[in-house]
Amino acid sequence: MPRYEYRCRTCGDTFELSRPMAESSAPAACPVGHDDTVKLLSAVAVGGTASASGSAPTASSGGGGGCCGGGCCG
Repeated sequence: MPRYEYRCRTCGDTFELSRPMAESSAPAACPVGHDDTVKLLSAVAVGGTASASGSAPTASSGGGGGCCGGGCCG
């Protein structure tokens, strides 16, 4: 189940909740009981493997472009 991070505007506490994706935008009370909270944007870490030489990965040579392969960008 995904974990979401919230911050209480009343006391400033930051806390996490595990909840289904369908409930990610639902109001969340802080552990102290305040209702004035906001969901924080979380950065997602994506792991990978390093090459044997230790160099950075190279970009693939494909036609495409920025966000979705060039199909939606003009």
